[in-house]
Amino acid sequence: MKPRHFLKQLEHDRIVAAIADAEKTTSGQIRVLVSHRNIDDPVATAGKEFQRLGLHRTPQRNAVLIFVAPRSHSFAVIGDQAVHEKCGDAFWTELTAAMTGYFKQGNFTEGLLHGIARAGKLLASHFPRDPGEKNKLSDTVIED
Repeated sequence: MKPRHFLKQLEHDRIVAAIADAEKTTSGQIRVLVSHRNIDDPVATAGKEFQRLGLHRTPQRNAVLIFVAPRSHSFAVIGDQAVHEKCGDAFWTELTAAMTGYFKQGNFTEGLLHGIARAGKLLASHFPRDPGEKNKLSDTVIED
């Protein structure tokens, strides 16, 4: 699928609102990136993008990236070191399987909303937000 077609199908306002809502209860950060490139290995590419975006610089190492490459019909969800230590591989496997179900039906916004909500609950349970803490990163969908 062409990235422009994918992006036109997304309900950006709902995605941004879901990220903001999820981050209200956690010090963690959630980002969504849609790549315009053809990707062979979405997990490896997500890792590179995670570094490029500086998500590894959060004070508690508690950021999550949802990386989507519509041209390749692939995606990955990765978390920083502290997040992965709390949930392990099983969480990521189950989350991506659930999101895949939405994507296969063409429900791209719903798939992303599910991923954001699940990541937000995980972050909130292990990295609660301190009173007065402010959001550090933009909640908009990133295009690359």
